[in-house]
Amino acid sequence: MTNKNIPTGTIFLFGLFLLVMLLTYIMMKPQAQPPKELMGVLRPDFKQLQPFKLTDHNNTPFNETNLKGKWTFVFFGYTSCPDICPNTLSVLNSVQNTVEDESAADMQVLFVSVDPERDTSQKLASYMTYFNKKFTGVTADKAEIDKLALQFGAGYALEPETAAGKYLVAHTSAIFLVDPSGRLVASFSQPHYPETIISLFDKIRAFFS
Repeated sequence: MTNKNIPTGTIFLFGLFLLVMLLTYIMMKPQAQPPKELMGVLRPDFKQLQPFKLTDHNNTPFNETNLKGKWTFVFFGYTSCPDICPNTLSVLNSVQNTVEDESAADMQVLFVSVDPERDTSQKLASYMTYFNKKFTGVTADKAEIDKLALQFGAGYALEPETAAGKYLVAHTSAIFLVDPSGRLVASFSQPHYPETIISLFDKIRAFFS
């Protein structure tokens, strides 16, 4: 019977691989049960977002790497929206200002237009500035927006025109939260109140820390 020794280097590499996998698991998956306040807010699984290609309101490419290292509040809407979008962005403005004043959390707000036919970069720039100069508005062609919306589970549909170029867009009203690793981890349903979102955001960050 021949005794075949396994090379030491192979054992070392295998052990290193197992260590990396263990550390990745520990870092990516919270070990504690979430507090009851986060039930229905945290997603059942933490979904790593797949690559996407958008253009921001400064006409600069925006992709998944722009989400890394920050907590990102994401909202899908359009600049011609009569009520839900301006109300939600006003809430997020309050959240942004409060978090900056009271917390060291690095956060950003991303507004994804689902109306690329009307929402040019210039129009998005004006719209973002009105609510908060730190907000980022992004757009792309319909195919790219559809792929991103599908990742978030954010539905939308263009309604029939009431006049040339005049139409509403039915869209998801939820605010989504992406963690600094680029994972979709939570969503906030209406009604949106700044103090409620801030409180839940604090609990989410504590949970993931």
